[in-house]
Amino acid sequence: MTNLNEKLRLHYFMHNSAFFVLLLLLVILLGYLAAQYRVQWDISQNARNSLSEASKDILQKLHGPVHVTAYATLQDVEAGDIRKIISNFIALYQRLKPDLSLTFVDPSEQPKLTQEAGIQMNGELVILFNGRREHVTVINEQAFSNALMRLVRAKDKLVVALSGHGERKLDGNANYDLGEFGKQLRGNGLINQSLNLVTDQEVPTNASTLVIASPQVDLLPGEVDKLLDYIDRGGNLLWLVDQESLRGLLPLAEKLHLTLTPGVVVDPQAQQLKAPITFALGTNYGQHAITDNFDYITVFPFARQITINENTEWQAISLVEAAPQGWVENGELDGEIIYDQAVDVAGPIGIAAALTRNIEDREQRIVVVGNGHFLANSYLGNGSNLDFGINLINWLTGDEELIVIQPRATLDSSLIFSEFELTLMVVIFLILLPMLFLVSGLAIWWLRRRKI
Repeated sequence: MTNLNEKLRLHYFMHNSAFFVLLLLLVILLGYLAAQYRVQWDISQNARNSLSEASKDILQKLHGPVHVTAYATLQDVEAGDIRKIISNFIALYQRLKPDLSLTFVDPSEQPKLTQEAGIQMNGELVILFNGRREHVTVINEQAFSNALMRLVRAKDKLVVALSGHGERKLDGNANYDLGEFGKQLRGNGLINQSLNLVTDQEVPTNASTLVIASPQVDLLPGEVDKLLDYIDRGGNLLWLVDQESLRGLLPLAEKLHLTLTPGVVVDPQAQQLKAPITFALGTNYGQHAITDNFDYITVFPFARQITINENTEWQAISLVEAAPQGWVENGELDGEIIYDQAVDVAGPIGIAAALTRNIEDREQRIVVVGNGHFLANSYLGNGSNLDFGINLINWLTGDEELIVIQPRATLDSSLIFSEFELTLMVVIFLILLPMLFLVSGLAIWWLRRRKI
């Protein structure tokens, strides 16, 4: 009997020893894997702890090291440990781009260096890439990623907007204007200025593209001639045309071999989504760099049809088609809107066109949209209008590699528990689970004692 007990003890000792060794090896293996590989899941609202696909695309275009200098004190009166906030934020980018470095400078200890850098506030970031620099004063993804996008651009691009005829202004604050869109363009490293062809001899030769945004009065014949000359020289153009008169620009439409049908596009699908029936929803896009992987809804209030005429001069593609169950309404919009087969044009309706041709060993690019409202301050936030508008400009200025969905602003998505939920978590994790482990251990020990 004594020999049997000794054998059992030896058996259990070897069994426990083997279990301990295997457990130790498992812990070592898990530690090694944790050091070599990082896997994480972001379950926060709006995925605030990970970068958007737009920011990831921008990082992939930064070929070379990026250095960030943060001018921040050890403590901030309002933000507290501001250095920790900055470090955690920059870490999101460093996970995808290891050669993005971060250095801290204390403005109170190095005031001369801070002044030379042009720092205006505590916590300001200076980003250096390929000899260019950008300042960031707001610590969020949209501000930082837009700064990176500006650094990616080889040089500043000039966007010129026609003025003098009541056009929508890129710096205007009225609901009709394009001020918010212009602000986004500047945030993306694009310079914009107005152009009055009455006083200016011609469109500047360094302009990357010209914008004609819904003139309200007719252009003079001499101004139209200057515009046609700009097109003949190979200039790029974004022309936004609303349902009103072409304002003397019929020769431009003829040069581009386009027909702009009178009337307003009516879209019953918009009405089903609780939007006005005169809001055309862009859901079908042509195969083009502007709309590559663009699977989002755009909203075009009071749009008009654009028809591409057959020609051998331009390569043209219908960029956006809307209202597959709708039509072009030629009657009054005040009362009930009903399709009239005799006068209305049945959908789907093309409301935007992209044109190209080779001239002087370069590609000339033109986009005509039968709507100016979609970029106006009142409607820019509808659907993905902003993304579509930025894509238009990036393509027209030759920066199609920067065509990405704009980085989102981070939502304030703190995880807040009620008092009951906090109590329940304490009871489960601090009382019930430890008690369960303790009881399980005692039960196993007692069962083994009985066998011995």
